[in-house]
Amino acid sequence: MKFNEVIGQESIKTNLRQLMESGQVPHALLFCGASGSGKLPMAVAMASALLCKGSGGEKPCGTCPGCRMTQKLAHPDLHFVFPVIKVEGKSSKPVSDNYIREWRDLLLETPYFDRNEWLDRMKVNNQQIMIYEAESDLIQQKLNIMSSQGGYKVMIIWLPEMMNTAAANKLLKILEEPPQKTVFILVSDEPEKLLTTIQSRTQRIDFPPLSEADITDALMERNAISADDAREIAHISDGSYVKALEQIHINEDRELFLDMFISLMRLCYARQVRELREWVENVAGWGRERQKNFLRYGNNLIRENFIYNFRQPKMNFLTRREADFSVRFARFINERNVIGMMEEFSSAEHDIERNANARILLFDFALNMTVLIKQGNT
Repeated sequence: MKFNEVIGQESIKTNLRQLMESGQVPHALLFCGASGSGKLPMAVAMASALLCKGSGGEKPCGTCPGCRMTQKLAHPDLHFVFPVIKVEGKSSKPVSDNYIREWRDLLLETPYFDRNEWLDRMKVNNQQIMIYEAESDLIQQKLNIMSSQGGYKVMIIWLPEMMNTAAANKLLKILEEPPQKTVFILVSDEPEKLLTTIQSRTQRIDFPPLSEADITDALMERNAISADDAREIAHISDGSYVKALEQIHINEDRELFLDMFISLMRLCYARQVRELREWVENVAGWGRERQKNFLRYGNNLIRENFIYNFRQPKMNFLTRREADFSVRFARFINERNVIGMMEEFSSAEHDIERNANARILLFDFALNMTVLIKQGNT
């Protein structure tokens, strides 16, 4: 991956290029920022440049043997660490190498993904994912091997905040005495959860949210989205290209989701239990991913309607039809019920993801919403 394939973040690209040109690359970098801001693709681009063997010109060159290997994520001096599941009863230790094929496949499809997509790729239902102590032992083994190409070794650690205590302490020792010509790139959504001692041994680089213009351009170039649709998606993506990609999929059902949300709120407000059962049967007939997308969509719409009440248009990320609906609906979402309603949507999504019975779950969810929407109108 080249730097020009990373969306936006031009000042960070300039900073990283200057570090490499000066020969003063820190042994550990900490890329921080919200999911979808481009931390992981930037880490891969940085690794590609460090492992490039091209002579002269901009790095990565894209044509040398090193670049050809990194393009396939198969360079022997490029290592990845990421959270995985611990499978009970299996002799293999819980380490990233157990899922390296799934990781490479997803990363080659798109470097813009989040934890939920990684969970889906691993086909995880209700298991907890983590970076375990065994991973730190393997890191040490890998880095003790001399570079096969006689240059840098790069270790990208995705979501290091998910290390357990033993893994974090062992990583700290490695960072305190790093092997020669080794660069760690920690890619963190929540750096505050890292040990402060780990944070102190890294050079932190904060990634701001992407601009709407950058997201719009990327959607048009990479996803063949029309200019009008790209601008609308960019506006409601809150600076995240991951959210923008999610919106593309949600947009296929967006009109249906809004209709079903409006229907749900009206039936709950009117306490029409029989009709609510019919609504539940309808949604229960959808696939699990569609149900999750609807619940995620509804949760976001609750949030947007609460914000709508503050009369600050720049803080709202609504389509035209959603904005028209919010003119009448927003007054029902306020301090008395907004947290409860958002928690209901989140909890329902969480349970659907874990294969709960959709009919029972959605009916209980709908009943709880009848209470909450009335609370907002008292």
